[in-house]
Amino acid sequence: MARRPLTRILDRGTASIARSRELARSAADSATDVFHPLISLSRGLRKLAALARARWAATPKERRGPTLFVAAACVLVVALIPYGPLLAMIALMGAAAWAGRQPRTPADTGPDPAQGERLQALYEALVPYFSVAEDPDPLYAHGGDRDRAFVAHSFDDDGRVGALTLRYPAYFADGDPAERARVEQLLHAKAGRGREYRFDWDEESNQLAVTVLPALPTDIAAQRFVTTPGETVLGFTDADASPRTVPVADGGEGRDAPPVVWRTGPRSTEPHLLAVGHPGGGATTLLRSVAIQALQHGDVVVVDGGGTGEYACLTGRRGVLAVECGLSGALATLEWAAHETERRLIAQNRARQAGHTPPEDTRRPLWVLLDRPGVLADLAGADGRDPQALLQVPLRHGRAANVTVVVAEQFDCLDGLSEAVRSHTRVRVVLGAASAREAEAVLGVPPHTTPTGQVPPGRGYARLGSGPVLRLQVPATPDPYDDATSEAHRRAVLDLLPEATERTAPEERSEPLDEQPVAAAVEA
Repeated sequence: MARRPLTRILDRGTASIARSRELARSAADSATDVFHPLISLSRGLRKLAALARARWAATPKERRGPTLFVAAACVLVVALIPYGPLLAMIALMGAAAWAGRQPRTPADTGPDPAQGERLQALYEALVPYFSVAEDPDPLYAHGGDRDRAFVAHSFDDDGRVGALTLRYPAYFADGDPAERARVEQLLHAKAGRGREYRFDWDEESNQLAVTVLPALPTDIAAQRFVTTPGETVLGFTDADASPRTVPVADGGEGRDAPPVVWRTGPRSTEPHLLAVGHPGGGATTLLRSVAIQALQHGDVVVVDGGGTGEYACLTGRRGVLAVECGLSGALATLEWAAHETERRLIAQNRARQAGHTPPEDTRRPLWVLLDRPGVLADLAGADGRDPQALLQVPLRHGRAANVTVVVAEQFDCLDGLSEAVRSHTRVRVVLGAASAREAEAVLGVPPHTTPTGQVPPGRGYARLGSGPVLRLQVPATPDPYDDATSEAHRRAVLDLLPEATERTAPEERSEPLDEQPVAAAVEA
C-alpha cells in the first residue's frame, strides 16, 4: 500500500479540524440565539434566589418566624383567588426577565467639549493648506463642518488625539514631499508634541491616516535569538512592520517580539551595512550586538577607528581574529581583509574549475567591522594612505567570498565616506535623535514617522535595500567592562561571548594579523 506524505496528512487533518471548529462555533452561536430567552430567565431566577437568600440571612432570628408566617399567608391567598397561581407565575417570570437582562453599553455620542475643541482647532489650522479661493464647495473652510473632513478619530486617556483619519480635496498636491511635510509638521504640532506619529497617505481615496505610535521596548537585552545561519537581528520594530516574531527573554519572562532581520551570505542582495548616528546614539552598541551574533557561525575582525576601547571585551575570544585601535594595526588588518577576500575568490574559482566543493575556510563567514573610519582617515592622511580604499575589494566581492562589511560613522563625518562605502552598503541604519533631513540623507527616503526630541540609546530607523523604512530599537548590548553598565547587562553580554583562547590574552594582543600566509596564497 502506498504511503501518503506526512505533510499532506497533516494539512488535511488541520483543515478538517478547522472546519469542525467553525461548525461547532456556528452551532453554538445559533443555539445561543434560540435559547436566549431561557438563558435570560434562568439568569434572572438565579439573581432572585440569591437576593432572597441574602435577605433571609440578613433577617434577625427573632423575626424569621413571623416573616415565614406572613409569606405562607400570602401564598395561601394567591392560591385561593381566581387565576392567582397563573398571575403569580407571570409576575415571577417578568421579574426574572427584568433581573436577567444584560445592560447595554451606551452608544458613543461623540467627543466631549474639550475633545471637540481640539478637533475644531485641528480643522481650522488645516484650512490654509487644504483650501483654495476657486473652490465653490470647500471641504475646509473657517467655521465649516469638521464632520465632513474628519472620517474617524479617537483619543487617549489624557484627552489628546490618538488616531485621526481625514479627507482632503483632490487638488491637493499629495505627491509633493514638501507639501506633505508641511501638513505633517502642522499635525504634529497641533495634535501634541513629544509623541511619534505615523502618516499614511492614501492618494487613491484622498485620505490621510494619523496614528500615534507607542514607544518601542527598551528592556530587551543581548541574548541568543532564534535565527538561522546567515540571519542577524539588528533590533526590534513595530508588530505590523515585521512578518515574523522571535521569542525574547525579559527579566525571566518570555514574550514574542517582531525583529528586524538582516540576511547575509552569497545569496543576499544586501551584503553590507552602514550605521550612522550622533554621539551616544547607539552605533557602537549595534556593532557590538552584530559581532556577538556573528561569532556563532563565523570570524570577526574589528577596527576601532575612534580608539575608545569599546570592543575590549572581544579581544582574545575564539573567532575574533583581531581588535585593532592603532593606526598601523588598523591599516594592516584592513589590508589583510582585502587579501583574504582575494584568496577566497581564487580558492573558490579553482575548486569550481576542478569540480570540487570550495574549501571549508572559504565558506566560513568573515565579518569586518569598522567603527569611525573618518577619524582613522584623518590620522592616515598624513602618510598619504586611505583606509577606506582598502575596503573596495571586500565591499565589491565580499558577497561571493562570504565576507560582510559593517561600517559605523557619525553624522559630522558623513561627507568623508568614500563612494565605495556609499554605493555597496545597501542596508542603512540611522540611530539617535536625527532630523528628518538627516535620516533621508542616509536612508534615501524620509521616514514615515515624525522624529522625537528625546530618544533612548539604540533607537532609530532601518532600511533593508529598497524596502520600507522601519522603526528600530537595538537590543541593549553595552560594554561589560564599563563601570556604568548594570550587573544584569554585564552578565548577559559576558555569557554570550565565546571562551578566551589560550594562545592570545586580551592584554597581549597588540601586533597586527600575520599576513604572510595570505599573501603567499594570493601570489600562488
